[in-house]
Amino acid sequence: MADSDRVKIALVGCGNIARAHWRGISYHAPLIEVTAVVDDDPERAAAMAERTGGAAFSSLGDALGSGDFDAVDLMLPHDLHEQAAVEALAAGKHVVLEKPMAMDLESCDRILAAAESAGTVFMIAEQSQYWPDVIKAGEMIEAGAIGDVISARASFFDPLRLDPADPIPWRFLLKRSGGGICIDGGAHWIRPLRMWFGEIDEVIAVTGRHIANLEGESVAHALFRFSNGVTATFDALLTDSAVGPGDDFHITGTAGELVIERGREGRLVLFDGEHPEGKMIMELFPGKVDSYGFELHDFSLAVLHGTPLQASAQYSLGELRTALAMYRSVESRRWEKVW
Repeated sequence: MADSDRVKIALVGCGNIARAHWRGISYHAPLIEVTAVVDDDPERAAAMAERTGGAAFSSLGDALGSGDFDAVDLMLPHDLHEQAAVEALAAGKHVVLEKPMAMDLESCDRILAAAESAGTVFMIAEQSQYWPDVIKAGEMIEAGAIGDVISARASFFDPLRLDPADPIPWRFLLKRSGGGICIDGGAHWIRPLRMWFGEIDEVIAVTGRHIANLEGESVAHALFRFSNGVTATFDALLTDSAVGPGDDFHITGTAGELVIERGREGRLVLFDGEHPEGKMIMELFPGKVDSYGFELHDFSLAVLHGTPLQASAQYSLGELRTALAMYRSVESRRWEKVW
């Protein structure tokens, strides 16, 4: 469907995440051309059309009927994922869909079946798959830089940003989001753990709520047990209050520790016998913003050249299954299996 030079793509949903995707395309996905934008808010669609040069549409159906594009980039509330993905796949489009694939596994099964039937490229956008510090840490773990891994800590902090014009965003509603911080932003911290250690076998978790009008969890603490015996703690927090300094990840081994500091311009530091005070491995990198472009470039290579995606759509079920297992654990107060 795509010509040999560029993937023509429609940006579907023109909110904040669409601006991040457009920035990524502009800087790091040279094989993608935005030829359409879709949003049911005319002002948002017009603003994104002006940014990108794409034609504006008020619905995906209208865009599929008369737009000029090979692929769609779906950036919609979670409850709309299945309908939009199946519609686009049925129209023969390549699809990149923001995580999670859907809010439950049954919906995911239907989407995957539609992708199989379409025979086009189907990708779940998980930006942490492309974070430079995560990739480098994985290479160092594989090379034995910290010996055998014993345990890890993942700490996810998200500042609350509310639009005064929209005091109850869709993410606050369980029927639209499927959960709180774990099913949403927490996926970005679960994916690296899976990349490094393999599949999570079981979890035990507690959650809480402290944000007004938020129906899902705004704080979570969990313990993950991986199939290979490694254990990891997972902490997630959404808050509008000030917080102190912290780290995104600690990976502890028999010969040292790797630390990824918090922030979009944090550092990757190695602590071992030769460097007890820490050796700088990476610093001041913008990769966590750029990763939107890296993932979309990966998508474009799959569309144009058949290059295998760095992670299949099915692989993304690991983050969703982990979040759902955490929610079951909160209810049962027991360890819950992920798979």
